[in-house]
Amino acid sequence: MNNLFSPFIIKNVKLRNRIVMPPMCMYCANESGNATPWHSFHYRSRAQGGTGLIIQEATAVQPRGRISSNDLGIWSDSHIPGLTDIVRGIKEEGSVPAIQLAHAGRKCCVSGEDVFAPSSINFDQYDPDYITPREMTDGDIYNAILAFKEGARRAAEAGYDILEIHGAHGYLINEFLSPLTNTRSDSYGGSVQNRAEFLKQVVRAVRSVWNEEKPLILRISALDYSEDGNKPEDLAEVINYIKGEGIDIIHVSTGGVVPNVKIPAAPGFQIPAAKIIKEKTGLPVIGGGLITTARQGDDILAREQTDLVFYGRELLRNPFFPLLGAREMGVDVDYWPGQYLRAK
Repeated sequence: MNNLFSPFIIKNVKLRNRIVMPPMCMYCANESGNATPWHSFHYRSRAQGGTGLIIQEATAVQPRGRISSNDLGIWSDSHIPGLTDIVRGIKEEGSVPAIQLAHAGRKCCVSGEDVFAPSSINFDQYDPDYITPREMTDGDIYNAILAFKEGARRAAEAGYDILEIHGAHGYLINEFLSPLTNTRSDSYGGSVQNRAEFLKQVVRAVRSVWNEEKPLILRISALDYSEDGNKPEDLAEVINYIKGEGIDIIHVSTGGVVPNVKIPAAPGFQIPAAKIIKEKTGLPVIGGGLITTARQGDDILAREQTDLVFYGRELLRNPFFPLLGAREMGVDVDYWPGQYLRAK
């Protein structure tokens, strides 16, 4: 039986445990999108604390793909050195580095950017940070797909072992997937398969430069929390349509597509959706949602609801959560830093 501290192997990558640090925006890059020494320290410390897989925050493939002017970028080769430094620190501490390639779409709040989306629908007309985007042209779509491809090339050059495509939380890819944000009448709108076409082309383009032996994760919002929005069964249909292009793991989240919806947030509230995705697609899944203890994660794995568990806020509070969790559960792990063994 798998447990939180058992290894996980996917393709040519071995994780020392099943604890995942999910992407969490830090909003502290410089305005050119470059990483700072703070980023290297932030990620290295979580690797030192025993996390198995560290997925770097949303990293924009275009300048207008940023949420804020202080998001990390990967739209230029000039970003590669800073990202390489992040990768080096994570690997030196025994964790596996991944990066989330992202595009904010209509949720871009960077002043002066030409904001676009599948359809010209404002995220929140009552919030002055959001403007009404223009509807993407065929040229915009082509260039966005190319930007994801070039981002993947740069990620490979920087040395990441795993890549994640951000298809969740109401950002560009998610905007294509949800009927709440995609009202197009062309081949990118309408049916579930048409709404998934942009994602399919992104995955295909990314895989053309991302080594087949390296895992590729897709992060999804499995629930829009709206009667007319997507549900886990819809996302399972999307995944089954595109997974042949080279998706290896599904990272299950929920929400973010439209504002002012009621989300029943509680420990493990996204696990039922993850279980449905796992069962209906046959792919390994990462699940979580307000999970704060090692025992909670271990129980989720014991029930075979997910294959890995993400810890977000808990890893922000405590970089050494994995080591302390193993200690509390009486599990002997061999990746305590030698300098800290007296505390084991």
